[in-house]
Amino acid sequence: MIAFVFPGQGSQKRGMGQGLFDEVREYSAVERDVDEILGYSLRKLCLEDEGSRLKETQFTQPCLYVVNALHYYKAAGQGMHPNYLAGHSLGEYNALLAAGVFDFLTGLRLVKKRGELMSRARNGGMGAVIGLGAAMIEKVVKQNGLATIDVANFNTPSQTVVSGPVDDIKRAGPLFEKAGARMYMPLPVSAAFHSRYMADAAKTFGDFLAPMSFAAPKIPVVANVTAQPYPANNGSETIKSLLVNQIAHSVHWVQSVRFLISQGVTQFTEIGPGNVLTRSVQQIQQERDS
Repeated sequence: MIAFVFPGQGSQKRGMGQGLFDEVREYSAVERDVDEILGYSLRKLCLEDEGSRLKETQFTQPCLYVVNALHYYKAAGQGMHPNYLAGHSLGEYNALLAAGVFDFLTGLRLVKKRGELMSRARNGGMGAVIGLGAAMIEKVVKQNGLATIDVANFNTPSQTVVSGPVDDIKRAGPLFEKAGARMYMPLPVSAAFHSRYMADAAKTFGDFLAPMSFAAPKIPVVANVTAQPYPANNGSETIKSLLVNQIAHSVHWVQSVRFLISQGVTQFTEIGPGNVLTRSVQQIQQERDS
């Protein structure tokens, strides 16, 4: 059993998509439409990253979505067919694309809007807690009056990302380290993603999605919010609800991978630039086997 997993923000890098823009015919047919939707040359931004815009959320999301898609189209053209699909945060949109929930350009419009809305949030930050389990992190938060902090990403059994106001994210570091964290690393982001502080962005995104309709997934897609497959019934409304909730709720990546393993998945293939998810899956598998 094979699962395709698609990375999210953090995997972008200058030069990504090199060679694929011309190689993948599905892209050649719509490149002009892509640039028209975005208002800039996506190919040029990915390859040259002039002005270091790739690190800005409103540019990162459409660029990474497109490059993930290029990798997927290449894999599909080589005859690779997954039994399950999953993606980390933004990557979930590529999983839904691969499942036939929406077409390529519709997905691009979705992530463009998502990136724009998330980029408007301010005064928030995120920090990665290394070497401390999720249960202990929650205990530290409760015992130290850090009620403003939410858990954003359950990435591996030993790496969890928290979100909250910038000052509280800074204050939390020594407290996590005192409790046994091997390292605490504030992340270079502009907002508290995947937390209650994204509620306004989620609501506006919900309004944007309201008139749209989506197809049921042809391949099971594991949702970040539930760590379970998107339900097949009442497909369109459920898809919209999960995508809206994903913006302001935790990414349950550890639980998603464990679910896939429980379904018999033995091969995880990362579809996109880099190997962030490959390494996270290995850590989750090692912890399970130990």
